[in-house]
Amino acid sequence: MTCPPSAADADAEATADAVATVDAVATVDAVATVDAVATVAVIGAGQAGLSVAHHLRRRGFRAVSGAGDRGGPAGRTVVVLDANQRPGGAWQHRWASLRMATVNGIHDLPGTPLPPVDPAEEARTAVPRYFADHEAREALPVLRPVRVRSVTPVDARPDGALRLDTDHGSWLVRAVVNATGTWDTPVVPDVPGAASFLGEQLHSRDFVDAEHFRGRRVAVVGGGISAVQLLGEISLVTSTVWYTRREPVFLPGGFVHEVDGVDVERRVAADVRAGRPPASIVSYTGLIWTGALRDAARRGVLERRPMFTRVRPHGVVEADGTDTSVDVLLWATGYRADLDHLAPMHLRGPLGGVPVAGTQVTDEPRVHLVGYGPSQSTVGANRAGRAAARDLDRWLAVHEGAPAHD
Repeated sequence: MTCPPSAADADAEATADAVATVDAVATVDAVATVDAVATVAVIGAGQAGLSVAHHLRRRGFRAVSGAGDRGGPAGRTVVVLDANQRPGGAWQHRWASLRMATVNGIHDLPGTPLPPVDPAEEARTAVPRYFADHEAREALPVLRPVRVRSVTPVDARPDGALRLDTDHGSWLVRAVVNATGTWDTPVVPDVPGAASFLGEQLHSRDFVDAEHFRGRRVAVVGGGISAVQLLGEISLVTSTVWYTRREPVFLPGGFVHEVDGVDVERRVAADVRAGRPPASIVSYTGLIWTGALRDAARRGVLERRPMFTRVRPHGVVEADGTDTSVDVLLWATGYRADLDHLAPMHLRGPLGGVPVAGTQVTDEPRVHLVGYGPSQSTVGANRAGRAAARDLDRWLAVHEGAPAHD
């Protein structure tokens, strides 16, 4: 007579399956202290993260979700964790005046062609709707909102498992694809006296609309695309002054992706391969003239001043020592890569960046970065997603003794 399995037996079987899911690289004790297990974790569900998930699924990875999902014997698995409340990545946070006609370009998500959109529609509604449609079409169960706090090796083995601790439990995985972008890590330079300013200070990520500043003098700081776009908008309703560290470079002609884009990606890739932090995109491309910027130039708005040296309670001290009164400091000073949760992996090199070849962190095949460096553009993110999925498939095949799904 066969007795039914006890609860303890069932737990033991689930734990054994979980260990098998990560190819027995973690101890049973390590598995027992986590909430769920997957082969690969994709962190972030913007363009890059969704691309990776698509290509992993095409290679046979089964999507898993929910605390308590311990993988089981169904082969390789992938979980997608996203810190946002809704689909759309950083696009859902863009300012209201950014319309589809003025975005720098949205490339199709793999497997889901971009449908026709109204050029006048706000990008912060059109793009998230498109991303949500893609997730539904792919039947991709993105877990959100889930913020990853740390990624840590469970032991010293170079192919050992990784533990992800989040604000909604922990996961044990073989590898991580980081696709967190930059939105949550805005950069504000440390300028003497900034804490003494009595007016309003905000970063461009917090911009809502130009009307908010009517009747106040606004200092726009930064030389990137967002800076000049916001400068042009705000100057239509109030007085502005523009500060940059370096003289902005405007391209005399258009930007041809097949020529200029390839060269930019090559230079960015060389920087990240060497371990240098990727600079702002505009530092590689220059500023591209648009109708709105030409209008701003005709109105005298694009008269750039050198960066001020100090902030006072009611203004700034110019580079020549002149006091200039301003009511608002708008820091359109860009972002840095959101990688703090990867700090326990000790990925940064001596030059301050994370050395990356393709999408793989140099000497760390368990970690891939997409939407980083040359893959920051939407078309670059799609290519990076395909490459990361291919390389992870091959790496896992080597360690599992099984063929890759090429």
